[in-house]
Amino acid sequence: MAGGVTVKDVNAQAFIKAYAAHLKKSGKLEVPAWTEYAKTGSYKELCPQDPDWFYVRAASVARKIYIRGGLGVGALARSQGGAQRRGSRPNHHADASTNVARKVLQGLEKLGLVEKHTEGGRKITSAGQRDLDRISVQVAKASA
Repeated sequence: MAGGVTVKDVNAQAFIKAYAAHLKKSGKLEVPAWTEYAKTGSYKELCPQDPDWFYVRAASVARKIYIRGGLGVGALARSQGGAQRRGSRPNHHADASTNVARKVLQGLEKLGLVEKHTEGGRKITSAGQRDLDRISVQVAKASA
């Protein structure tokens, strides 16, 4: 079974955690200096408490593009957004930061994991698919 395991076959949370650790350990992903102070969306009050949040976001974006290619900055910002609290009025959806999504995509492009799709957005490369499948096999072995 381990030979045919893909990203779709493993738990999303376990995969993202493992791939974020892999990205951090490799040291190839450039983390912008402003990540220590930046919020992930205008609807947030504080910046993330996890100092490695950029690696987690990059792993999440890589998984999302693997599963559904052709996603661009706007689509990622919409899917990673959340509820904007408006006091006593009902909550509304607010998009996440497009700057964070753009920088994550640019970082993954520099690593050769994603490339620009001809019809817009980004798609996973063969090297990226191989890398993500290798991590998913490790996650499947650890959970078994």
